[in-house]
Amino acid sequence: MKRFLIFTLSLITLISLQFDQSIQAQTSEKYDISLYSGIKWRQIGPFRGGRSGTVCGVLNNPNLYYMGTAGGGVWKSIDGGSSWSCISDSYFGGSIGAVAVSESDPNVIYVGEGEQTVRGDVSSGWGCWKSDDAGKTWRKIGLEQSEHISEDKDTSN
Repeated sequence: MKRFLIFTLSLITLISLQFDQSIQAQTSEKYDISLYSGIKWRQIGPFRGGRSGTVCGVLNNPNLYYMGTAGGGVWKSIDGGSSWSCISDSYFGGSIGAVAVSESDPNVIYVGEGEQTVRGDVSSGWGCWKSDDAGKTWRKIGLEQSEHISEDKDTSN
C-alpha cells in the first residue's frame, strides 16, 4: 500500500511539474511591440457619472450627446463621447431617467428625474427640468411627486 501511495504521489508530482513548465513556456512568449503601436487608450463616458440610464443624441449633430446617470445628473459630450462634462450641477443632480432634445430647437432639453432601472436599489427623483440654452441653465417644470420618469423605449413604430 505504501508503494502504491508513493508511486501515485510521484506520478502526480511529475505531471504537475510538466504542466507548470508548459504554462511557463506559453506565458513567456515575446510579442513584437509594433503589433500594438496603433492602439490608443481612451475613456468612454464620464469618470464619476454613475450608472447611465438614458442617452440622447442631437439631430444633425453627430458629435453632440446628453446622458442621464443614476447618481451624477446630466452630462454633455460635444466630441462623440470622448469627453463629458456635467451640466446639471448647481441646479439638480442625482438620478435621471429621461433626457430628450427638441428636434425643432436643439437648445431645448427636457430631463425627467428618477432612475427607471429595474433593480433593488433604484434612485428616485423630484420631477422634470427644462433648459432653453443647451444645458447652461435649468428651470423646474413640474411633476415633483412622480419619483420615476423614464423615456419610452418602444421602437416598434
